[in-house]
Amino acid sequence: MTDWSPPPGRRQRFGLLLSAIIIAFAVQGIASPNEWQAILISALLGVTLLLALWAADAKPVFVRPVVVIGVGLVILSTAEAISGNPRGGAIHVANALLVVLAPPAIVIGVVRNLRARQTVTLEAVLGVLSVYILLGMFFAFLFGSIDRLGGNPFFAGGQPATVAQCLYFSFTTLTTVGYGDLTARTNLGHTLSVSEALLGQIYLVTVVSLIVANLGRSRPVSRSQ
Repeated sequence: MTDWSPPPGRRQRFGLLLSAIIIAFAVQGIASPNEWQAILISALLGVTLLLALWAADAKPVFVRPVVVIGVGLVILSTAEAISGNPRGGAIHVANALLVVLAPPAIVIGVVRNLRARQTVTLEAVLGVLSVYILLGMFFAFLFGSIDRLGGNPFFAGGQPATVAQCLYFSFTTLTTVGYGDLTARTNLGHTLSVSEALLGQIYLVTVVSLIVANLGRSRPVSRSQ
């Protein structure tokens, strides 16, 4: 039979992960990357991804390549900073790895935790909140990528799609605040923005509310016949 017992210390893992995600969000939202900030952000994103794999109790065969890639990205970011290009590709690659790989890893970790404990614990709540924040960071990365690769500004009025601006627009959309100071320029941007708002609200009223409502409730253990 499969052993779903959580390893020792998992209770702290999701708390550390959520803290790292919030720090990564805050640093990118506040900082205007210079030479040293770019290196710091690349390292922070790599550490956050490793924490997500750690929370999911991922096998070393998956963790080792991430460590190698993370170290490589920090070295690349350092080289870009020395060459006077702190806005190079290292941060964008690190962001892509985090928002693509971390959410499924967290989901696996949360499911394993629920199966092992047969009850909704605080770790599960922290896990689903981590996914919620990563959802906003994913759309921010998507908006910035469209701006970089599309040849035209993503935002109306030619507003620059910096990392900070994309995060700001993404989370005001995700939470349906919508201040209106930044708006998408194209039909693709409009569709993605509406999709993010819908996903954010559906996630909150289904996954998050369900997990929180059942916090501490044990699931009946089925008896073998």
